[in-house]
Amino acid sequence: MFFVYVLYNKRHKKIYIGQTKNLEERLNFHKERIFKNSFTSRFDGEWNIIYKEIYKTRKEALIREKQLKSYRGRQFLKKFIPL
Repeated sequence: MFFVYVLYNKRHKKIYIGQTKNLEERLNFHKERIFKNSFTSRFDGEWNIIYKEIYKTRKEALIREKQLKSYRGRQFLKKFIPL
């Protein structure tokens, strides 16, 4: 299984969209800022998961990740951002 996930940083009002095979491990990487010079490590504050989807193949997950990164995909995700 592969996950497409969306993180939100309330302090900076930023969204991050990614995909992974191991969601729990990847979330820990983001929270601990394991990826130096990555998009999420550039912003202080907490990154919280606001949306996720599950796919059988990485190819399907990559296609959906690309859709969510489009203008229409980001408009769809706005309804999941906590006020």
